[in-house]
Amino acid sequence: MVVRPNVKELPGKKAKEIIEKNFEALAVTTQDPETLPIVIDHGDGILVYDVDGNVFYDFGSGVGVLNVGHAHPRVVEAVKRQAEKFTHFALNDFFYENAVILANKLAELAPGDFPKKVVYQNSGAEANEAMMKLVKYGTGRKRFIAFYHAFHGRTQAVLSLTASKWVQQDRFFPTMPGVEHIPYPNPYRNPWHIDGYAEPDELINRVIEFIEEYVFRHVPPEEVGAIVFEPIQGEGGYVVPPKGFFRELKKLADSYGILLADDEVQMGVGRTGKFWAIEHFDVAPDTIQFGKAIGGGIPLAGVVHRADIAFDKPGRHASTFGGNPVAIAAGLEVVEIVKELLPHVQEVGDYLHARLKELEEKYEVIGDARGLGLAQAVEIVKSKDTKEKNPKLRDAIVKEAVKRGLILLGCGDNSIRFIPPLTIKKEEIDVAMEIFEESLRAALG
Repeated sequence: MVVRPNVKELPGKKAKEIIEKNFEALAVTTQDPETLPIVIDHGDGILVYDVDGNVFYDFGSGVGVLNVGHAHPRVVEAVKRQAEKFTHFALNDFFYENAVILANKLAELAPGDFPKKVVYQNSGAEANEAMMKLVKYGTGRKRFIAFYHAFHGRTQAVLSLTASKWVQQDRFFPTMPGVEHIPYPNPYRNPWHIDGYAEPDELINRVIEFIEEYVFRHVPPEEVGAIVFEPIQGEGGYVVPPKGFFRELKKLADSYGILLADDEVQMGVGRTGKFWAIEHFDVAPDTIQFGKAIGGGIPLAGVVHRADIAFDKPGRHASTFGGNPVAIAAGLEVVEIVKELLPHVQEVGDYLHARLKELEEKYEVIGDARGLGLAQAVEIVKSKDTKEKNPKLRDAIVKEAVKRGLILLGCGDNSIRFIPPLTIKKEEIDVAMEIFEESLRAALG
């Protein structure tokens, strides 16, 4: 018997008061009280309880952070144990053993038969900033290639890589120069109107050709330090590229001495059924940027990278809180929990994918259902024939779902992501799919 969501009034009286005070005291970020008016009191696994007693299923996992769920007892206990010993001792100047242990675990889990090192940061954006410095310092090259619809953070340098939504760039120009963007091999929606599910090789060839014939026509490849990518585009719509894409991209990169920089901030730490999403594609990147889920809710991020591009002099890079001992303690426990969960993630991920594909067949407005493991999404369109994007309907579905106790997050222009904690049961997926279908029907009127 599973606990079901239960929403009586949303927002309730207490939530309304707190939301009002929030906007009086805090700067505007991405909060939208019209869509997600949830003021959390506490969480447990996939469950969120708000201040008015409403109960929700969290199919957003705190925006991809809570892969092991809310308040996992092993993570909570690890944090308590560490906090009783010491809560901070700056790793940029001093030493503690757990930081070394976690770094070795992450390096061992990363693909690639070459020496690796780790640099710790606090967030995904910081991890990508550190990656850019490592690439510049380690290769002497100053240019980068990134993808349209990519999201790599909002701080000033990595904003030059991000190409997800125009609002993220609006009024912040100039960003760092030297970044070229190229189309991502989206099987469902790409500039060449290729059906990438039916003709994956053709789609791959077009992207590789674009780099060689167009980008390298005006950008000297010998000046490009890295191609930065997400193995599955997250904010861009949970887009899964054709299986062979990264092998061909690596061939191209290797031919010019260019590194591959793999942003796993949203897709890593077990989300796809492998510890790192790039493992699905049989490629060893030169850097892996991690964040979000690794700390179990405690800020922790960083880069696993080739040892030969490491910072080799004191002062090249540092972070006061990067590798905080409480976050490291949480991270050590998260790694072990996720390793245990990987077979389960593959099983329930396949189940969730199958349920979403059933809905794709059933409803004209679901143009594409896609994903790996528990990184799944549906793209909402006006019709399957035209593929015209339908963001208005997408937003309406998300609003209807939260009224019924299902927390969903949009992604891309018109997609909805399904990213519950990795501990979810099939019975809970069934409940969520029931609510999602009810919400879809309600939004359609």
